Amino acid sequence: MNLSKRIALVAHDNCKKDLMEWTAWNWEAILEHKLTCTGTTGRLVEETLLSKLSDGARLQYPIVKLKSGPFGGDQQLGALISQGKVDVVIFFWDPMQPHPHDVDVKALLRIAVLYNIPTACNRSTADFIISSPLMKAPYTPIERDFTEYAERGLPL
Repeated sequence: MNLSKRIALVAHDNCKKDLMEWTAWNWEAILEHKLTCTGTTGRLVEETLLSKLSDGARLQYPIVKLKSGPFGGDQQLGALISQGKVDVVIFFWDPMQPHPHDVDVKALLRIAVLYNIPTACNRSTADFIISSPLMKAPYTPIERDFTEYAERGLPL
């Protein structure tokens, strides 16, 4: 990971307000990094960050906006993780509400764990991640070697 991290921001509808408050609180730290967001979250994050900047100022990096989670955004994000294009995931998900794309959410979180990506699913963990000294320094996470698994013999 470079000095500027590639951060994915995702929030279920019932958690978008909380993520926008977190974004507004941490805007200066967030602006140092490259952001990827799913669906409506991307628009809301952009509006929140632009509201913190002085008139006419621009974001240092454009926000990559994927599809909405239920329309494939979670899967797009999982693909970016597997390609090594995401360093941190901040995903405020709603544990109290079933979602039509729950299997996609589970798959996204599984991929984040599989690839050893720091992942926050609530505000407290997001606070710990964004305030970590590691966010302002190069960092090399341990990468697992999946060669043995990929080349295993299977009975046919």
